[in-house]
Amino acid sequence: MKTSTPRRLAGVAVAVTAAVGLTACGSAGSGSGASSADYTIWDPYPQFDGNAAWTKLVESCGDKAGVKVKRTAFDTTDLTNKVLLAAQQGNAPDVLIVDNPVVSTLADAGVLATTDDTKIETSGVDPNLLGAGQLGGKTYGTPIGANTLALFYNKTILQAAGVDPASVKDWATLTAALAKIAGTGKKGITFSAIGTEEGSFQFLPWFWGSGARLDQLDSPQGAAALTLWSDWLKAGYAPNSVLNNTQTTSWQDFAAGNVAFAENGTWQLGNAKKLGFEYGTITVPAQHGGAAPVPTGGEFVTVPTQKDAARYATDQKIVSCLTSPDNIYATDTTLSYVAPAAAVQQKQAAADPALQVWVDAVHAAKGRTSDNLGTKYPKISEQLWTAVQATLSGSKAPAAALQAAQASVGKG
Repeated sequence: MKTSTPRRLAGVAVAVTAAVGLTACGSAGSGSGASSADYTIWDPYPQFDGNAAWTKLVESCGDKAGVKVKRTAFDTTDLTNKVLLAAQQGNAPDVLIVDNPVVSTLADAGVLATTDDTKIETSGVDPNLLGAGQLGGKTYGTPIGANTLALFYNKTILQAAGVDPASVKDWATLTAALAKIAGTGKKGITFSAIGTEEGSFQFLPWFWGSGARLDQLDSPQGAAALTLWSDWLKAGYAPNSVLNNTQTTSWQDFAAGNVAFAENGTWQLGNAKKLGFEYGTITVPAQHGGAAPVPTGGEFVTVPTQKDAARYATDQKIVSCLTSPDNIYATDTTLSYVAPAAAVQQKQAAADPALQVWVDAVHAAKGRTSDNLGTKYPKISEQLWTAVQATLSGSKAPAAALQAAQASVGKG
């Protein structure tokens, strides 16, 4: 196992914080320390109290493993910092549930044990989802579920514009649909292009859908994707507010009934049921057709490196229980996630046919740290959202903005 010095762990805190993606949020939970006989689980779900089904599941998995489990919940960013400090002090939790982009950074710092060490089974997990937890040929945990992006649409607006959502197959047909919608006085599409990880997250389906790669930001394909968004703003198909939109404020614009399409995620499914109009969903189209690769959100269940390797056997039992097909189905329904295994995805879609679009999107999805980017991703993402902001604000042409982004990444 790779070891980590306190200095190195402290140094990765900034990178980890920048890589944090889109998960449940809320006030940090609290908990007292546990004895060595206890097994501890830290998670980013402070919205679940001691009576919640998730908490009961954690406790029952401890019971089945023959141990007492103590759960502590934190806000996502707080959790990351707590884990780094705990690893530095040599008292990391036994099981850690963490946002998937953080996994490779923690693994690189030597904080996480590999599945070879823990014997956690991952053979049933979709390979594209498992990729978010892999680095240097090693796997560090297993996904508990995935959320991702698709296009919601307002059926009323599309009908008034004479647009059949089934006709949207690629960028050309989507842009043609936006032009028709503009003729009705409505905005065609909204998204989040804010200068944060949310902006990169929302741009990636278009970037990857062009055939571009994150290890070469300034490719012609990447410029084509940025030109697409820029052209939409210039034509008035997308509102200028996208420059400052978070995914929440973007959704609010859509919910107000003024925009035909909204790029947003599975986490909005509960809110979608409260809309005052009929809606539908389609996958984000790739440039030349088919579903674009979309970035995966969601968490991984991992096992931090332990001083006493004998604890891994019980850790494995707890993780296997938490991620069993039946438990994953219940958990992912609660969290509005798509399951990481095909068999459970089929069960989800059978129970709610509207989820099939999201299952299709997850099948096309890709981890943000995939392609062995690992700890490089936070800086790449920052330069990507900076390029998007520069172009959409009119300060730089797409190609020039991406060339500057690539040059900045190369200096790191």
